[in-house]
Amino acid sequence: MAGLEGMEQPRRHASATAARWSPGVEDERALKALELFGNPTKAEVPLPSRPESAATARRLTQVVVLREWGLSPKITEDAVLLVSELVGNAVRHTGARVFGLRMRSRRGWIRIEVRDPSRGLPCLMPVRDLDVSGRGLTLVDKLSDRWGVDLLPRGKTTWFEIRVTPDHH
Repeated sequence: MAGLEGMEQPRRHASATAARWSPGVEDERALKALELFGNPTKAEVPLPSRPESAATARRLTQVVVLREWGLSPKITEDAVLLVSELVGNAVRHTGARVFGLRMRSRRGWIRIEVRDPSRGLPCLMPVRDLDVSGRGLTLVDKLSDRWGVDLLPRGKTTWFEIRVTPDHH
């Protein structure tokens, strides 16, 4: 939700997306985030529950989806946006000090999970054009192929999955 509340985001053309994900400063920051916080494909990465952690989660998602998994800029852009939404919800609504980020890939799918200690369930609310908040799960619902919440003994994991095909590489 960071910076996207109340704004319908236009879909970008592939060429504009590719230019945004080209090597440069953002790639360096993404690789640095991986070095500092760890690889969320190997183990859950704990991040402080502060708004600035959304940028770290986005960078980790970028470096994993684009570089490690070799997926397309379009898939990367969607995954980065959706992780930002889940992290925004965890930071804003759970009162947690820390949340966890985990990423998994299996044949034909990627899955990104955000775990927090709250058992409060997120709600997909109807959104009207003039609403200034509450769009996060609507974006997750529209851009992912599946999403859900797994309740844990202490907290929950909110996740989304995106189907990937050979043409997404």
